[in-house]
Amino acid sequence: MGDTGPCGPCSEIFFDHGDHIWGGPPGSAEEDGDRYIEIWNIVFMQFNRQSDGTMLPLPKPSVDTGMGLERIAAVLQHVNSNYEIDLFRDLIAAVADVTGATDLSSKSLRVIADHIRSCAFLISDGVIPSNENRGYVLRRIIRRAIRHGNMLGAKETFFYKLVAPLIAVMGPAAAELKQQQAMVEQVLKTEEEQFARTLERGLALLDDELSKLTGDTLDGETAFRLYDTYGFPVDLTADVCRERNLKVDETGFEQAMEAQRRRARESSGFGADYNSLIRVDSASQFSGYDHVQQHATVTALFRNGEAVDEIHAGEEAVVVLNRTPFYGESGGQVGDKGELKNATATFSVTDTQKYGQAIGHVGTLTTGTLRVNHSIEALVDVVRRNRIRLNHSATHLLHAALRNVLGEHVAQKGSLVNDKYLRFDFSHFEAMKPEQIRLVEDLVNEQIRRNMPVQTEVMELDAAKEKGAMALFGEKYDDQVRVLTMGDFSTELCGGLMLAARGYRVIPHPDRIWHGCGYSPY
Repeated sequence: MGDTGPCGPCSEIFFDHGDHIWGGPPGSAEEDGDRYIEIWNIVFMQFNRQSDGTMLPLPKPSVDTGMGLERIAAVLQHVNSNYEIDLFRDLIAAVADVTGATDLSSKSLRVIADHIRSCAFLISDGVIPSNENRGYVLRRIIRRAIRHGNMLGAKETFFYKLVAPLIAVMGPAAAELKQQQAMVEQVLKTEEEQFARTLERGLALLDDELSKLTGDTLDGETAFRLYDTYGFPVDLTADVCRERNLKVDETGFEQAMEAQRRRARESSGFGADYNSLIRVDSASQFSGYDHVQQHATVTALFRNGEAVDEIHAGEEAVVVLNRTPFYGESGGQVGDKGELKNATATFSVTDTQKYGQAIGHVGTLTTGTLRVNHSIEALVDVVRRNRIRLNHSATHLLHAALRNVLGEHVAQKGSLVNDKYLRFDFSHFEAMKPEQIRLVEDLVNEQIRRNMPVQTEVMELDAAKEKGAMALFGEKYDDQVRVLTMGDFSTELCGGLMLAARGYRVIPHPDRIWHGCGYSPY
């Protein structure tokens, strides 16, 4: 529960494991012990707590209930800890076997057993270790497990060897994991090998810094250096410190991290950006799937980020229309260029951006005066649009080809699609081998030669998923979605602009691919 939001009276069920276990009932001085364990919780949601403490009645009261499945298993199996139930007992034995540990009560064995379960299922669900978002959560868990293996004396890669014992323990619940066992093992092995190169040096640096410490807190700059140079997540550094009754200055760590981000932003050289100042109340109807020319009305004008009633020749501005064939930049695809014209004014569109539900045409008024409520003819640069559509089509071919060659764990992580080339960033646990790159090229080439038509359908999101359309994890989709199908090779949800793909060049990079549609990408 947070400080505000739905709340209500709570009822909790505790199980008494017996007086041979240290601990007291809730509210006592010994409540942190393990004798009395909460196994069930029921909250009668009746109120919505406001920031001032006021309790407003909920329009629809409800019951929020949850139980600890493994805690229930411990009760039913007459053991005193989750780690003693059959699932963990066998897994802990497997960890001891691969690490050479002999003390089965070791905390490190429990940590590794718990972490292999979360890591294996995360990877089988498509998460790959990285330095951001859920990929970084996975990386932190893996590296914490590796460090505990190091504490147990493991001298070689061991973590990936626990996938098979995990599958055996989980039984039918691990059916999908079993199908992806080889891939999951390879991801874990690669990650462990990479971290092993810096683990010893990082631990040595940390030991040295802690030996010189005069207080009880490791400074944030050192914690950041361990993260930045040796790949130590700050929580791993905090673990080491906690074992020595020390703390990490996590505020200082965040400040050092933010300073690095600020330096990166400053070095990028971006100038003033007025886009963040623009707020548009009206929506624009997009007609670009079917049209490249559209009669429209000016609904808003912005100059230097401020709303104005009119603009004059030579002025840079953003023009918002009630309807437009211009595609606003999104999903990695750049915005359209072209012209907005009427009998007395011409506006050169050099970019198109989205502002909420509105589409803004960015550019310069080359002749005349343009006012709000003026009628205008919107004309997309068709040659450029078609080049972009070719490259966008190629991203779908590349995505399907990469999944075919490397495995279904491959997922799009970013892209740039313009009129000269595309860049496709994707998740994979190691650099592509030359033969894999050739296979991807051959598959894309083959599909281009087939010249299959692109079929577009609009349907309910659930129906699209049932059809097998691939959705990007973490993306938000409306209830109605566009499904693009390229023969029997690719079916994806997509809001971009496409053509049948033909003519390409693939330029490989370890974790991204460049593609040019017959024009030099340089």
